[in-house]
Amino acid sequence: MENKQAPQVRYSDEDLEEFKTLILEKLEQANASLENLKANLSGGEHSTDDTAPTFKILEEGYAVAEKEENARLVARQEKYIHNLELALMRIENKTYGVCCETGKLIPKERLRCVPITTRCLDAKLKRK
Repeated sequence: MENKQAPQVRYSDEDLEEFKTLILEKLEQANASLENLKANLSGGEHSTDDTAPTFKILEEGYAVAEKEENARLVARQEKYIHNLELALMRIENKTYGVCCETGKLIPKERLRCVPITTRCLDAKLKRK
C-alpha cells in the first residue's frame, strides 16, 4: 500500500506569521511613502511668483503635469496599501498564499517578492 500524503492546502501558522511580519513592514513603508506623496501633492515651497512671465508659463505647465503625476502615484499607493490590508485579512482567515484560481499553494519565494499576489505564476501567466 502506498502512503500518499495529502497536498498541503494552506501555510502553517509559523509561515503565516512570517508573511504577516513582512506585510506589516511593507505597509509601514507604503504609508510613509503615501504621506510624502500627499505632502508633495498639496503644494510646496516652489512657486512661480518670482519668475519672468515667459518662464512662468512653462513652469506652471510643468507644475500641473507634476501634480497630475503625483495624483496618479497617490492613487497607486493607496491601491497597494489596500491590497496589503487584504493580504493581512487573508492571513487572519488562513487563506493567504493559496491561489484563487488553482487552489494550490503559491510558492514562498513568489509571496516574499510579491506579498499581495493572489495567484500562482501559472495562473497569472494564463490570464495574460
